Amino acid sequence: MAFFSILDIPKRVILPIVVLCAGLMGPLHAQTADTQAKDLDRLDRRAELIGWEGVGRLDVSGIGTCSGALIAPDLVLTAAHCVVYENSKKIIEPKNILFRAGLRNGDFIAASRGQQVAVSPDYFNGTKVTGEMVRKDVALIQLANPIARSLATPFALHSSGIKNGELAVASYGQGRNGALSVQRACNVLTYAKGLLDFDCDITFGSSGAPVFALDGGRKRIVSVVSAGSTRGSRSVGHGMSLLDIVPALKRQIASGSYSAAPKPVVTRRISVGGSSGSARAVGNSKFLSAN
Repeated sequence: MAFFSILDIPKRVILPIVVLCAGLMGPLHAQTADTQAKDLDRLDRRAELIGWEGVGRLDVSGIGTCSGALIAPDLVLTAAHCVVYENSKKIIEPKNILFRAGLRNGDFIAASRGQQVAVSPDYFNGTKVTGEMVRKDVALIQLANPIARSLATPFALHSSGIKNGELAVASYGQGRNGALSVQRACNVLTYAKGLLDFDCDITFGSSGAPVFALDGGRKRIVSVVSAGSTRGSRSVGHGMSLLDIVPALKRQIASGSYSAAPKPVVTRRISVGGSSGSARAVGNSKFLSAN
């Protein structure tokens, strides 16, 4: 069976054209972009956040925003391209990363800056997207101040890969950057060789967002949003298996092997809507459109 690959496509055009081989795609769900948008719930009220407090927005000083989720009181799971400078392996200084759990129209449950960042040693945030890049597009941020479980319960990881079924995604995206939006019912399109496709509504700012499946009635994270494209009128998200990479990153955090690199010049940024005002989307090179 042919396995899809994300070909060497410049990031500035990855939004409209991520190429997939038809051999593995199978039947696609008849869900339009309008339907996807209607399925999004913006959690503007505190009561609506119950059970979702562990999802938050990552603000990177002077650069922009991504989404992330607690998997331990002091560990945030996100995408590697959110914390690595473009066209490099250079990790952003942890103290320049602020995680705000349950951010809602300027209010939040709890907040902390980063203390350590862990990514795969051979991850390179390059200008072209490949399947291998997506597989490794995972990062852990250790927080300087752990967030109490009484405020935000961390999410567990799914114990195995998920080949089909219903998913949910919670993120801070373009035009809805100031409050968490949740899509409770989207679907697996393909899963093979550690890569996952899903028809969830993702956009600029969704980078690093947790992808959930229900496991015994409990939400468990199965992937992280790495890249996005459109297939016809439908948004398609691309993520990876977390089974091997997250344990490796936890070991890296435990060893204290983080080392920061000098900050390079940032040449391209994309503004994000919402209440953040001057906030910009970091790591969204995976969602760049031509300009």
